[in-house]
Amino acid sequence: MIKIVNDGNRMELHSPTALPHASSFLWNSKMMIHMNCRGYAVSQFMQPEPSKYAYAPNLEAKTFMQPEQPYFAHHPGRFFYIKNETTGRFFSAPYEPVREKVEHFVFSAGKSDIQWKIKHEGVDIIMQLSLPKDDVLEQWSFTIKNSCTEEKKLSIYPYFPVGYMSWMNQSGVYDDHLNAIICSSVTPYQKYKEYDKIKTLKDKTFFLASEKPNAWEISQFAFEGEGGLHNPDGIQQNFLSNGNATYETPACIMQYQLQLKPNESKTFQFLFGPAKDEKEIAAIKKRYFDKDGFSHIKNEYDQYIGEGKGCVHIKTPDKNFDNFVNHWLPRQVYYHGETNRLSTDPQTRNYLQDNMGMSYIKPETTRKTFITALSQQKESGAMPDGILIHKEAVLKYINQVPHTDHCVWLPICLKAYLNETNDYGLLNEKIPFENSSKKASVAEHLNLAMHWIYKNRDERGLNYIDQGDWCDPMNMVGPEGKGVSGWLTLATAYALTVWAEICENNNRKNDSIRFHNKAKEVNKAANEHLWDGEWYARGITDNNIPFGIKDDQEGRIFLNPQGWALLSGAADTNKADHLIKIIEEELETPFGVQMLAPAYTKMREDIGRVTQKYPGSAENGSIYNHAAAFYIFGLYKSGYRDKAYVLLRKMIAGPDQEDLVQRGQLPVFIPNYYRGAYKQFPKTAGRSSQLFNTGTAPWMYRCLLEGLLGLIGTKKGLKIDPQLPSHWHGIEVVRQFRGATFNITISRKPKIKVMTILVDGNQLQEPIISNIQKKTYQVEVLLPIDQSKSK
Repeated sequence: MIKIVNDGNRMELHSPTALPHASSFLWNSKMMIHMNCRGYAVSQFMQPEPSKYAYAPNLEAKTFMQPEQPYFAHHPGRFFYIKNETTGRFFSAPYEPVREKVEHFVFSAGKSDIQWKIKHEGVDIIMQLSLPKDDVLEQWSFTIKNSCTEEKKLSIYPYFPVGYMSWMNQSGVYDDHLNAIICSSVTPYQKYKEYDKIKTLKDKTFFLASEKPNAWEISQFAFEGEGGLHNPDGIQQNFLSNGNATYETPACIMQYQLQLKPNESKTFQFLFGPAKDEKEIAAIKKRYFDKDGFSHIKNEYDQYIGEGKGCVHIKTPDKNFDNFVNHWLPRQVYYHGETNRLSTDPQTRNYLQDNMGMSYIKPETTRKTFITALSQQKESGAMPDGILIHKEAVLKYINQVPHTDHCVWLPICLKAYLNETNDYGLLNEKIPFENSSKKASVAEHLNLAMHWIYKNRDERGLNYIDQGDWCDPMNMVGPEGKGVSGWLTLATAYALTVWAEICENNNRKNDSIRFHNKAKEVNKAANEHLWDGEWYARGITDNNIPFGIKDDQEGRIFLNPQGWALLSGAADTNKADHLIKIIEEELETPFGVQMLAPAYTKMREDIGRVTQKYPGSAENGSIYNHAAAFYIFGLYKSGYRDKAYVLLRKMIAGPDQEDLVQRGQLPVFIPNYYRGAYKQFPKTAGRSSQLFNTGTAPWMYRCLLEGLLGLIGTKKGLKIDPQLPSHWHGIEVVRQFRGATFNITISRKPKIKVMTILVDGNQLQEPIISNIQKKTYQVEVLLPIDQSKSK
């Protein structure tokens, strides 16, 4: 059903029906397209806010990606009809909207393109989608070959629906000079002051072709007629009617009639995207359809995507795991750091965590992220709910709701950057505060943030939640200013500990002692007020009602407080052992570890809208991979290597067919969640959200480096502390670190009593490779057999 090809650089799916929602995605810094294997698409671009150039019939939720994206007959997509002019028979590629079963089907997800290979009715078809590095448009090529022994007369109809553009003004025409279909609209507005902005928008959608068509149609209704998209009236005619769209829903449809001799092929090239005016479209045409323009720009994009290759390459007993780690995980990490999820005001926690991942790909990007974020910090130490990264940006949507967790991410994410780069000079950089000429060093900014989060606690020493913490929809626990977050209290203790460690490495010993003591104080409060005898409570409401405790009927146990109790040190060894056993019983499933259980089935007005989400979806009891990654990181930090690997591996779909079918996803990205509520709704448990926007990716990469592989940056150099699962006897790793390359073999040997490390044949006295030079090192790590015994 699926196949890894091209040395792991491509993932193929050989059926359009086995995994009907399987997909991949492409991006550049200005746009994104999420492409379904059957031809459906979700795309958007920045101007500077997220905008569409192919529209769904619905008007709501246009600016952000949706989980478990539903597809329907008139959903935006990229389709081609192929008609045999002799017999009148036709089908569509890649599969929708005709849905005729083809003889051979391949959906091929590549790193910098998406391809389909189809054989049917005596023709071979290759379709390819790619993007440019900088422009907002889609590059399409369509090649058709006559694989019969007789000549074929065919019509090819590219059908790119534009959809309902605007209730104010929408239309479409064919421009003979540009050889393009141009659909125009006016973005709806009411206030006259909005006009100055509206008039600058790219409200045209164009479909440029490399060759002139025999005919065209732009009215979607005229093309579809009474036959529907599976049997459109337009294809029943000899030629399309050359009709425009006049305040009608437009579509970009062309017709090419051709005769192909046996084994003869023909390639068409198309461009699809938004534009301000015809002048811009003309410039695009000249650049892309000049000699070699198409291939040159494709090569530029290949190179751009290739820059996100990550800092580690592994060879383990699990080849499918290797493929994901070596090829697809760093790609997803890179996407987040390059695009900031196509937002001009990313949530502060997302901005910091997404760019934490860039520490392993482009650390200079991570450095700029901290400077940008801290320059918007208030002098009190508080961080804003979102970071403005465009001059016209304002805080919107969820960023207008007060959350209290943003400060904790500063030291946690900074530690990953410092581990990788040793750039402690960043801490001395002077940067301003929000709306202030006052400047302070990065270290002083972090001190203020830690003091703010430490002080933002009640008389019990528990952190206030306001209208949310990391869990956005937990919005009714503390709006009166009394509710507290169990998770945030434990996260505060961990953040204080991490900052204390950074201070120690930066020769700020007094600060280090002070913050270590504060962390112990917060942990003590957590154990006194949040431990219910079985696990840590998720929080306490404004009305002083604990929740996420053993006496609750729904939402009895939440994952995050338990995982962060491992990280913060609140849970001692006995509690840690107990928590891991409880989580295994209450939260683990064949598809990963659930965020909470049992999932809420009715509204709790003292907790909030998280309880209104469908049971097992999103934050209401799904296998929410971001939370799972925190837990796995805590397991590695506490030495539970076998359990950590089991859950890490479950994040990736497959490799067996039953698992792939249940999840419905190709293993080319980690989704933000798989459906949970495993005991309540087993039929849908494991189903992928298909949503690749998630903070999971950088955390999974960090779990891999600092946990499983144990190749951890320190101030002295590269620390080696591998935590291989007990059933692995050895692995090979290539690690890029601070300008050097480390070729590492890790193996278990029966005669070895303690871990032994040889670097270029010389045994190390401590497990740190120091004084690193820009060269290639040969490293052999020998582990004792009994080291495989995990907690």
